[in-house]
Amino acid sequence: MHTSEVIINKTITFVKTTLANAEGGHDWFHIERVYKNALLISKSEKADSFIIALGALLHDIADSKFYNGDETVGPKKAKAFLSELKVDDAVINHVVNIIKHISFKGGNEAQTFKSPELDVVQDADRLDAIGAIGIARCFNYGGFKNRALYNPEIKPDLNMSKEAYKKSDAPSINHFYEKLLLLKDRMNTETGKKIALERHNYMLGFLEQFYNEWEGIK
Repeated sequence: MHTSEVIINKTITFVKTTLANAEGGHDWFHIERVYKNALLISKSEKADSFIIALGALLHDIADSKFYNGDETVGPKKAKAFLSELKVDDAVINHVVNIIKHISFKGGNEAQTFKSPELDVVQDADRLDAIGAIGIARCFNYGGFKNRALYNPEIKPDLNMSKEAYKKSDAPSINHFYEKLLLLKDRMNTETGKKIALERHNYMLGFLEQFYNEWEGIK
C-alpha cells in the first residue's frame, strides 16, 4: 500500500475514535460526507488530493463550538497527529491552514489564507450544511443547544460580528438566514456551485412549507 494511503487510513481511524461521542451534526458521518464530497469536487480541480483528503478528514477534529470557542484546539490536535506520522512539514502546515480558515465565522470575517485545496474542502463542508442534510444538522444542533425551533418575534441578524455569531442562541430557523441560505453564493468551485444550487432550492421549499404549517395554512 502506498504511504499516502496508509496515512489516510490511520487518519480515518484516528478521527473515528476521537469523534466517537460527538454531537450528531459534527460526528464521523459528517466527516465522511465531507471527505467524499471533497474527493468528488477535487476531480474537476487542479489541487493536491492528499492534502484535500487530510484536510477534509481533520477539519472538525476539535470544532471550537465544543471547546468554549477555542479555535486553536483543532489545528493543534491535527498538527500533533500528523507529526507523529512523520508527514512532511509543508503538508502539515497546509492542512493546519485549511482547518484554521475553513469555517464560516459569521460570514463577515475576511479570509486571510487561500489555496485550491482549501477551496475544495471548504465547498465540501459547506455542502453538508445545506440541503436535506443541512436542515437535519441545523435542527439537531439547535436541539443540542436547547434552542427554539422558531420565534416570529426574534428576527435574523445578518450583521453579526464573529463573536456574536459564535454566542448566538437564536431559534434554529434564523440560522437559515444567518448562514445556510448565504452559502450558495460563497462556493469556490464550479462543481460546488452546481450542487449547492440544488440544495439551496430544496431549503427554500422547506421554509415555505414550514411557514405554511406554522400559520395553519396547510
